[in-house]
Amino acid sequence: MTGSSAGRERARPGGPGGGPGHGSGGERPDGAGSGGGREDGSGSGGERPDGAERAGGPERTSLSARARDAIRQRIADRTYPQGARLVEREVAEELRMSRVPVREALRALVGEGLLELLPHSGVRVRRLDRADVEHLYEVWEPLAVQASRLAARRVARSAPVEPPGVTALRASLDRAEQAASDPEGAREVAAHTAFHEDIVALSGNPMLARTMERLGGQLRLLFGMREEPEHMRAQHAVMFRYIAQGDEESAAASTLLHVRDSRTVALRSLFDDA
Repeated sequence: MTGSSAGRERARPGGPGGGPGHGSGGERPDGAGSGGGREDGSGSGGERPDGAERAGGPERTSLSARARDAIRQRIADRTYPQGARLVEREVAEELRMSRVPVREALRALVGEGLLELLPHSGVRVRRLDRADVEHLYEVWEPLAVQASRLAARRVARSAPVEPPGVTALRASLDRAEQAASDPEGAREVAAHTAFHEDIVALSGNPMLARTMERLGGQLRLLFGMREEPEHMRAQHAVMFRYIAQGDEESAAASTLLHVRDSRTVALRSLFDDA
């Protein structure tokens, strides 16, 4: 979990607060579109001339998902910092898409709690307050512990054959270690998030995976806001070792320690808790 809020925030052109949308004109996420050539083939007006987007077909769904993932990543790596107002037209230009899939992506991210609607002026990246952080940890803690427990159980039941998910988890751990020196912190945020996601994948429980996916955006936002001391990075290696050994109880206990340490660090770095 990565760098401090102050140290990681990067100013963006267009006005105070960073992020697109600080220029003229607050726009709603359902506004009409304009813009030049896009990777999806749109011209002026922002709509596809063949009507594929208006028809709501699979191509539009794919573009909307890509836009959603790209915006999530920009929020996580603080390209769009907390409080930044996002203007649909400008985000579409950045992503080289028409405005329709971007509009759908912004609406979806409002539903995920990453963005919030502004009266008559579009959306902005949500600021997490103390209650948000505490509530997030209250939900994440039991889910993370159960994910590690189930992942270790699956490894134990597969012995002596190692499930492929262990290899992916080991690779995530290696990437997190390599990314620790990244001065911007974006790679470490991505690697840390991937490590926890790979534990969930290894658990083999699709319902748990869907539940965690709903929390994923807010967890990425949180990981990008707070520092991660060296001892917490070392906890990843301990968690991995117990999971790879198929030791359920130790995997669960080490994950519980990690999540509670994470909560303490988050509250201290974000709200000056002693």
